[in-house]
Amino acid sequence: MKKFTTLLLGLCVYSTAFAVDPVPPTPKTENKEVIGAIKGWTQQNDLKISLPVTKFTLQNGLTVLLLEDHAVPMVSYHTWYRVGSRDESPGVTGAAHMLEHMMFKGAKKYDGKSFDRIFHENGIVNNAFTSNDYTGFYENLPSSKLELVMDMEVDRMSSLLISPEDLKSEKEVVKEERRWRVDNNPMGLLRELMMGTLFKVHPYTWPVIGHMKDIENYDSEKLRFFYNNYYGPNNAVLVVVGDFNTAKVKSLIEKYYGSLPARAIPERKLEMDPPQKVQQNAGLRKDVQNSSFVVAFRSPKQGDPEMYALDLAANILGNGTSSRLYKRLVYQKQIATSAYAMNYSMRDAGMFAVGVNMKPGLGKQEALDLAYNEIWKMRNQKVSDKELEKAKTQVMKDLVDGLKTMDGKARALAVNEIQTGTYETLFTDLEKYQAVTADDIKKAMEKHTQQTQRSIITLEPKAKKE
Repeated sequence: MKKFTTLLLGLCVYSTAFAVDPVPPTPKTENKEVIGAIKGWTQQNDLKISLPVTKFTLQNGLTVLLLEDHAVPMVSYHTWYRVGSRDESPGVTGAAHMLEHMMFKGAKKYDGKSFDRIFHENGIVNNAFTSNDYTGFYENLPSSKLELVMDMEVDRMSSLLISPEDLKSEKEVVKEERRWRVDNNPMGLLRELMMGTLFKVHPYTWPVIGHMKDIENYDSEKLRFFYNNYYGPNNAVLVVVGDFNTAKVKSLIEKYYGSLPARAIPERKLEMDPPQKVQQNAGLRKDVQNSSFVVAFRSPKQGDPEMYALDLAANILGNGTSSRLYKRLVYQKQIATSAYAMNYSMRDAGMFAVGVNMKPGLGKQEALDLAYNEIWKMRNQKVSDKELEKAKTQVMKDLVDGLKTMDGKARALAVNEIQTGTYETLFTDLEKYQAVTADDIKKAMEKHTQQTQRSIITLEPKAKKE
């Protein structure tokens, strides 16, 4: 699914303010044709997303998306680079994330201290994130500060410092982040083991944050090589949403970014994993009170037609207290504390998973059998019309809710432009979800969730000493 929140490394906070726009109350309107950017919402039969985006590309290859939105005197400014952990190699895992950190440590015009101070003094909140496929930086700012932010972003796109002193201290920050997110987090370890089990060849096999030994061995030369290869205008998407004049901002972008040289982006030849033909098993034991497990399968990449059917299948299986897994495992059998399902689509492949957290003291086998059974039913029996319509409503509402803010619109435009090659994919998602049938879900589950295709990843308490 294209939901921006799933499986990102997380937000690396560099400002004290929480960098999320508040969700405004929905205004009352007598116009039943349009609610925000959604046409036909009241009819539920011809749903459309419509945003008046202006797209252009500079001579140096920078892709720019502009969307005027005069609701409040604010601007959301996003700079996303087409680089993530998929572009790394053994020995330098986590380089994309480490470089994300270093992008806040100063460049030629604005040093690290000036960078943070200027943002705070001008009411600008900022943050960044790294994923398997991309790295993003954003600022939410008063519209009067747009040119200032533009100047600062151009500075770090063109002349990042990457000093050994800053890198030494920032490595300790990233090492602590890894301990917090993974090494001392049992569920983080479970997720890391899951990806390493599903993918053996493709770079999705290693964690976005990188392995600890690689983090320890970063040096300025390694990161400079990575920066020079991937942090050019021709490998970036700039999205600006908010209170501005399109013609004026287009001129400013040409003024600030136009002189930057394009970079020679390395050709990406990624080896894909062969089809899985044998069940894979992996497990770990930690100081936890209860057992947990994930039943995972490789699934199609983002934008694949089957992605939409599997998104809905995951919703029916594991979204909320009325889902099949929750009702059977938590409510009826009362052997689990939670159950969930997800379909996460990335640029080259995806992951469909069912997860269960057991009650303390209970073994996992009964819950595993019940989870297998629920997946079997999705492969062999059509979901009901009621379930399908409910899933469509929930999935599409999530998509629409993500467009309530300027920041949300910018994220949606950027992720579609980078992952599918065009932001316009966003405009057809609702109708693609609406077009999914019960047969489509059954066929997609039959194709991707056979027993030989599954990977079972378990987390269990350490054995008690006699």
